[in-house]
Amino acid sequence: MRKVKMLEQLKDFIRPVYHNFRWMAQRLRGISPDLPVFAHSLALTRIGTGYGGWSFVDDAPLRNSTIVSCGLGEDASFDIEFASRYGARVLVVDPTPRAILHFKGIESRIGKKQARPYTSSGAQPVEAYDLSNISQGQLLLCEKALWNQNTRLQFFAPTDPSHVSHSILNFQNNYSTKTAHIEVEAITIDRLLADFNIESLQLLKLDIEGAEVEVIIDMISKGIYPSQVLVEYDELSAPSKKSRQRIESAHYALIKGGYRLVNREHTNFTYIHQCE
Repeated sequence: MRKVKMLEQLKDFIRPVYHNFRWMAQRLRGISPDLPVFAHSLALTRIGTGYGGWSFVDDAPLRNSTIVSCGLGEDASFDIEFASRYGARVLVVDPTPRAILHFKGIESRIGKKQARPYTSSGAQPVEAYDLSNISQGQLLLCEKALWNQNTRLQFFAPTDPSHVSHSILNFQNNYSTKTAHIEVEAITIDRLLADFNIESLQLLKLDIEGAEVEVIIDMISKGIYPSQVLVEYDELSAPSKKSRQRIESAHYALIKGGYRLVNREHTNFTYIHQCE
């Protein structure tokens, strides 16, 4: 057990070093965007596993709030720990079949304590979640894909069948429209908030395999400003000049909308809205 723990600690040390070197190499090749972190003294906190966790600003309005978390996969550690810590309602948005099954497994254990430790992979057993402080109705699921249109669209399967995350953009396959896919319903951010009667959005998490670019631009154009936006720029994992342009378009839409980038961890970025 001690050796396993030491191995996990070593991985946690090596991972950021590797990503920093990779980031620098991509910058030199001109395919990684330059997104400077804004200097601040805000209190950041991180919850969830090494794979599925996120950093955000620990702010009083988060308590008893409703947040929207897009992209569940098979690691709900952030969503569950957030709901438990802040007494919040978490609306999870994900149409992926395996993610829906994972959510149903979580629902069946509402109120139960953690029975197994977290794994180091992106697939958590539902017994690894501490659901003892979670009530029925505190975790909700929308089985649609967040997008910039209310429509039906192709949802492309990952290249590796062992992976869970599907993609609207299919950037993993050079944005091809001819690889394996399923069809899902898509929903815009304004329709989603209206359907679930969310009037004040304190936090929006976007881990949606490239679609975050279209969603962010659509959100800002409609004057919707969550207090915090946590976004994974997934296209950084397959860098190109096209992905750089797309990510920069989303980043500068947020900046123009009054956001400041206050944290970056590999491909995960934390923005906070500052009203001027």
